Amino acid sequence: MRCPYCGNPDTRVIDSRPAEDKSSIRRRRSCDECGKRFTTYEKVETIPLIVIKKDNNREQYQRSKIENGVLSACYKRPVPADQIQKTIEAIELEIFNREEKEIPSSEIGEIVMDKLKDLDPVAYVRFASVYREFKDANTFMDELKKFLK
Repeated sequence: MRCPYCGNPDTRVIDSRPAEDKSSIRRRRSCDECGKRFTTYEKVETIPLIVIKKDNNREQYQRSKIENGVLSACYKRPVPADQIQKTIEAIELEIFNREEKEIPSSEIGEIVMDKLKDLDPVAYVRFASVYREFKDANTFMDELKKFLK
């Protein structure tokens, strides 16, 4: 690490610990050349995930959209809040474990439905009805029949 005071390319780490936000590492450093001390923060660089929408537009991934969809599907259902959060985390983990820079929104929707199927059957059908854009009662019944098998 280059010293910000004298520009010396070699500095020593005196102390290293997690920063207050727990998502970065705080390092106290000392320059052997000028003797000054300074602090650096190291953070893992993440590549932003791009979601490909149905109309082929692209936008940056937003966790809040998944949270809103799952919370809407679970509205007035006897599902504990911690289970909802664990489900959202499992969805996000599956999305990011694919290690792709771009992911179609259709894949995200299928992942969400798969996780909701295990969480609550009514929440699953609610989400599916919006996601699959049911046009009439017959398509709704077809989805229910698939679920009941």
